[in-house]
Amino acid sequence: MSMYKSGLEMFRCALRSTVLWKCDSFIWTQTSLCYKSRSFAASSQLGRKRIQGHTLKQVLYYSQSGHDVLNAQIKQTPASTETSELLDKAERTPFYSHLQNCFCPTDVLDTLKQIPVSQQLISSIFTRIWESTKKMTDEQRRCELRLMFDHPGFEEVCERAAADAWRMRSEDLAYTLLAVVNLGVSQDTRVVQTLLRVIQERLNQFDIRSLSVLAASIREMENCRNVQALREALRLLLKDRIPEIQSVVVLQSMMRAVGKNSSIHLKRQLATKTLSLADEFSPPNTQYMFSSLAAMGLNFKPLLDVCSKNIAENVHEFPFGRLLSVLKSCHELRYRNYTLFSSVSEYMTSTFDMWSNKQVILILVSFEDLLFRPVVLLDAFAERIIQKPDSLTLKDLLSVLKVFSLLNHDLKEKKTEFVSSVVKVLESYLPKLSATDLLKAVYYLALLEHIPQALMDKLLQQETLDQIQKGKQSNKVQRWLHTLDLCLRLDQPPLPPSLRSIPDVHFTVPAHDVPVNREMLSAIRSIVGNAAVQDSVLEQSIYFIDCVITLPHPKEETCGLHAEDSGSPECARRIAVVCAPPSSFCFGTTHPRASLVIKLRHLEKLGYKPVLVPVHELNSKTEEEKFQMLQKLIFPAQESSGTQEILNNSPKEE
Repeated sequence: MSMYKSGLEMFRCALRSTVLWKCDSFIWTQTSLCYKSRSFAASSQLGRKRIQGHTLKQVLYYSQSGHDVLNAQIKQTPASTETSELLDKAERTPFYSHLQNCFCPTDVLDTLKQIPVSQQLISSIFTRIWESTKKMTDEQRRCELRLMFDHPGFEEVCERAAADAWRMRSEDLAYTLLAVVNLGVSQDTRVVQTLLRVIQERLNQFDIRSLSVLAASIREMENCRNVQALREALRLLLKDRIPEIQSVVVLQSMMRAVGKNSSIHLKRQLATKTLSLADEFSPPNTQYMFSSLAAMGLNFKPLLDVCSKNIAENVHEFPFGRLLSVLKSCHELRYRNYTLFSSVSEYMTSTFDMWSNKQVILILVSFEDLLFRPVVLLDAFAERIIQKPDSLTLKDLLSVLKVFSLLNHDLKEKKTEFVSSVVKVLESYLPKLSATDLLKAVYYLALLEHIPQALMDKLLQQETLDQIQKGKQSNKVQRWLHTLDLCLRLDQPPLPPSLRSIPDVHFTVPAHDVPVNREMLSAIRSIVGNAAVQDSVLEQSIYFIDCVITLPHPKEETCGLHAEDSGSPECARRIAVVCAPPSSFCFGTTHPRASLVIKLRHLEKLGYKPVLVPVHELNSKTEEEKFQMLQKLIFPAQESSGTQEILNNSPKEE
C-alpha cells in the first residue's frame, strides 16, 4: 500500500511540474512559481529536475465574460499544407502499426522516441495510452499512470499537443481532450486549457460525431471559465443541430453534457428527438436513457414509459448493475412505473439463489426509496435471514430493518422468528453501534412492535443520549425519540419500569401546513350530523387527525359512572378520519407505510377507530362518489345493521 500511496504523490508532483493556470492567473499549488517576463521555470519535488524555460508568445484566451484570461506559450512552426500531408501519409501506416503493439502507457511513450509524429497523430497517441489502461485492474492502472506521469516523454507529448492544437482537425481535438481528461490530467494544466480554448474557436466546424465525443469529454469536468463557456456554446449550437442527429448514443451524450442547468426547452428538444428514434433502442440504449435523463434532471414521462416497457419485457437481458442503475435514476427523477418495478422484483425472486445478500439489499433499499413493496421478494429474503442470520453485516442489518419496517411488510406467522433472528445478530454488534445507528435500529424495531431490552438499556444511558442530542439532524432525531417514547407508553412492551420512558424529550410539533379537506368535512357532516364532528385534532402532540366523529353507543345501559369520558368505548365510539397523501402508502396500493403505520396503531391504543382516507383516490371522484366512498369507509358493510340506529341517536342540524 505504501508503494501505491507514494505513487499517488508522484502523480500529483508530475502534474504540478507542468505550467498551471486557472481563470486569469498562473497557479502553483505546492511550490512557488518563478515568473519573469515571458519565461518561467518550475521544479518537481519528486523528480528533482528542472523544466527548461520556455519562450512565451502572447495568445488571447477568452472566458465566458469575454475578458482576456491568459497569456500562454504557443510554438508555431511554419510548414506548407502539401508537405504536411505528404509526411502524414508516409508515416501514418508504420506508426499505427507500432501503436497496436503497445500495451501500456510507457510502451507508447517509448515508441515516440523512435518515430517522429505529426500533429494529426497526437490524438492517436493519447487515445492509445488511454485504451491501454482500460482493461487493467485498479492497482495496475494506478501503477502504470504513476510511471506515465513520471516519464519524460509524457511531458513532451503534452507540450506538443498544446503547441499543435491550433492545427489539429476537429475530430482530433475532441478525441485528444477525451483521452487527456480520462487519463486524469488536471484541468488546470496548459494542455487541457489550450484544447478547451481552441475547441471554443472551432466549435462551429465540429460534425455530429465530434460533438458527441466533446460532450463525453466535458460531461464530468469541473466548472471553470473555459469549461462553462464551452458548455454554453454547445447548448446554443445544439438548438440548431438536434434535427440532424440520427444516433441514439449521440443524443444521450448530448443529454449528459448539457446538464441540469440548461433550458427546459433544450432538454425537451433532446428528449423529443430521442423519443422519435424509440424503435431503434437497443437494451443498453434503454438503460442509459434513464441515467441520461437524470443527468439533465428531466422527467419526460413518454420516453421513460417506452423504456420501462422495453426493460419489463426483456428484464432477463439486463445485468444486475444496470437494473440497479435504472432504479436509482427513477428515484432521482421521481418517476414510478408499477410494471417496471414488478418485473424487476419478479425476476430477482425467480433467480433468487443467484444473488448475494448485498445485491438483494441494494435492490430492496432502492425499492424502499421508490415506496414500492416487492412482497414475494421480501418474503424470500426474510426466509434466508431466518435460516442464516449470521451472514448479515451491521450495515446489512440496519438496511434490512429499515426496509421491512418502513414498508410495513407483514410476515404473518414468520414475523416473530424473523425479528428474533435479526435482534440476536444486532445485539452481537451492540459494542460497535454508534449512538445514532442504535437509535435508528430501535426506532425501526418499534415500528415492528418489538423493543429489545438490551438495546433500550444501552440507548437510555446518559452518555448515549448526549451523543444523540449533539449529532446532526436534530429535528429528525427528536421526532424519533418522541415517537419511541410514545411506543414505550402506549404499546407497553415487556420492559422494566426504568426503561418505559425516555427522559428530557423536547419535541416541537411542526405546523400542519395541509388544510383539512372542506369537501370531505361537508360530506361527513351530511352523514353523521354537525354536532358529532370535530376537525383538526392533535393527539399526543404529534398525531394530526383531520376530523373526529363521536358516535354514542347504541346500548347506553352499558355505560358506567364515567360516561362523561369520551374515551370509554362502552359509552361512545370515536372515529378518527385520517387523510393521507400518496407518499404515506406503498406505491400502487393503499398499504400504509412508515410513520402512518405507527400513527394508526397508536390511535387505536388511544380509543379511536382509525379510518384511512387516501387523498389521491378521494380527489379523483365525483361528489356523489366521494359521499359513497366516505360512507363505506366510516360505516363498513358489516356494521350496516347498526348504522341507522347510531345515526338516529346523533344530534342533527336544526
